[in-house]
Amino acid sequence: MSDERNATAPAPEHRAGIRQGRSQRTRALRAGLWRRRLFEAEAGLTRFVAEVRSGAHLHDLVRVKHEIFEDLPETTDEEAWKSTFFRGQALMEKFVVGHFGHDGLPSWASSNSAIYNAIDSRPRHDATVPLERLDSQAALYASDTGWEERAPDRAVLRIRHCAIWDYRELARDRGVALTLQSPCEYCVPATTAMITYKGLAADHQLTRDESGHGCVWTASRESAEPTPTDQDTSEG
Repeated sequence: MSDERNATAPAPEHRAGIRQGRSQRTRALRAGLWRRRLFEAEAGLTRFVAEVRSGAHLHDLVRVKHEIFEDLPETTDEEAWKSTFFRGQALMEKFVVGHFGHDGLPSWASSNSAIYNAIDSRPRHDATVPLERLDSQAALYASDTGWEERAPDRAVLRIRHCAIWDYRELARDRGVALTLQSPCEYCVPATTAMITYKGLAADHQLTRDESGHGCVWTASRESAEPTPTDQDTSEG
């Protein structure tokens, strides 16, 4: 029997090849999420500027877009796209705050989430959907996350340690100019809108303890306000 098992078991080099292939696919998927997030933010910025009819700022908007797209990685390398996204996000934050003040951040964040909702194929009114996206985004930075509830009608995701803070502070130490004092200034309105655009109610709590900065997010079907998509559907 042992000879038969040994004959059918994958050779060590084959198992190593399988692990390497899975790791490459994982890195490619993560790079894809960085690219998608960059697209959503850039498209959301264009939508935001169009909505506020801010034609006076179009020249600066085009300049920002040029800076974002002039040096995109010609690779699927995850770290390359991570740096590209962070640089692009910083440029867009500077543009929004510089022209519209911090009060413009929630509207831009909401516009980005409208783009997310428009291109996301996963179902609406499922509480796990937007929080799984949030979990995936947090994982890009190796944040410490855990599910407290995970059901279609109600889902609760706890980010015990938000590693976005770590990444930003490392960038700040390298001399990168950051417009926002904390990532929460953008992340909170963006995540709230990401949940509500899926036709769900959103709630959150920011935390800070020995584990570092974190948050708890709840998405539920209870008391969800109608979104523009809901209203359009009901009228049709």
